[in-house]
Amino acid sequence: MEFVRKYGFYFLLLGVMSDFLTPYILGFFYPKLDQMTDVISVFGDVDSPVRKAFLIWSVVSGMFFLFSLPTLYQIFSGISRPLASLLTAAIGFYGLGDCIFTGLFSINTNEATWNVSTWVHNIGSGLGYSGFLLFPVLLFLLYRKDGQYAFSQFYLILTVISLVFAVIYGLARIPSINQLPILNKIGFCQRISFFFNYVPIACLSIWQIRR
Repeated sequence: MEFVRKYGFYFLLLGVMSDFLTPYILGFFYPKLDQMTDVISVFGDVDSPVRKAFLIWSVVSGMFFLFSLPTLYQIFSGISRPLASLLTAAIGFYGLGDCIFTGLFSINTNEATWNVSTWVHNIGSGLGYSGFLLFPVLLFLLYRKDGQYAFSQFYLILTVISLVFAVIYGLARIPSINQLPILNKIGFCQRISFFFNYVPIACLSIWQIRR
């Protein structure tokens, strides 16, 4: 446990890098996939040539996030235990719901109805993405409570940016309007949204590692 606490922010940064790079590295081995129009979960579809690698990689990425949880709580619990618990839960939800559940409960986009695996996958992804969005909000509140207003304002700006792109990604999933320019590139919208969700986590990891 001491090892996990000591290197928690290294694990958190590894989780970000691993999860972010997954679709781009595996994309080299899946030439039929269109990064602009296909969502990332398609890599785990039953017809994907990189399905096994994607599922394993997702679980590994999720484990990196989970390994960082003791350190996250330890660092911020001195400021506010409730907020530190929520911050830790936000990353935990993402690591477990959007990474590990993705690896263990893959989907079949050819199926007309949802099976148990699809339900678990989609609910886990929803909870995980919620944790993604809450993370910079909680950092804003923690740094504000701690009197570190420069960091607080920085994370407030990142919160607004990530929410804007999350809304764009959400609109791209609505059938009645997803034929509009930009929105018809749901893969692009998802990847841009995820990028701005990764930024707050990566910044926190790098700052803490350099301290």
